[in-house]
Order: sequence, then structure tokens, then C-alpha cells
Amino acid sequence: MDGDIDLDVEGDRASVAIVGGKLGDLIGPDGATLEALQELTRLAVAQSTGVRSRLMLDVGGYRAKRRADLTSLAAETARRVAASGQPERLSPMNPFERKVVHDVIASVAGVHSESEGEEPRRRVVVLPDR
Repeated sequence: MDGDIDLDVEGDRASVAIVGGKLGDLIGPDGATLEALQELTRLAVAQSTGVRSRLMLDVGGYRAKRRADLTSLAAETARRVAASGQPERLSPMNPFERKVVHDVIASVAGVHSESEGEEPRRRVVVLPDR
């Protein structure tokens, strides 16, 4: 596979992005391969430095696009829950995805969010404020 590596720091988190042509195999179905590569990279950094890493790995802009999609999903879900007063359970998500959703929900008046379930089926529940 051909690609370039871009290194950056976002806040206090190292960010590594692999960019280039056909990188779909590094992303995998629903980002599963990307998640595994990120975990392996974090473990390698921790073993080398002795410090747990919060490194974020992205391939082909997958995480950036996923963040945008989740932001839209969370905002629309928050609007529906605020209007209906009925909680909604979202599909299971990885920790990165749940954090994006929780951050969006936290900025919307009249609703809040919680996580429920166990990995890998952990999901966000959007609830109306009482």
C-alpha cells in the first residue's frame, strides 16, 4: 500500500494520519481494522516509552468523515428527543464515536446522554432532561 504519514498534535494528543490512494484495507469494515491498528500502535508506543498513549490514528480521512457524520446524527437525535420527550438508543459505537456523540449532546439544551452496555456493544442513549 502506498501512502504518506502526517504527524500532528491536537491538544495533548498525538495524531497520526495515513493519507494516500487505496487505503480501504487499512480501515476495514466500519473502521474495525483502523481500530485494531490504533490499539496496536498505542501498545507499541506504551511498550517503547513506558507511558500509556492517547495517540489517535486516522487512515484516509475516515475518522474526520465519521466525526462529521456522527455530529449530524447526534444533533438530529437530540432534536427528536427534545421534541418527543422519548429516549433514543443509538447503534453500538467505539469509544471515539461515543465521545463525539456525548460532546454534541452536551451542547444541546433539554437533553443529556449516557452510555450503556458492554464492549463491543456499548451504545449511547439520548434522554430528555426531566
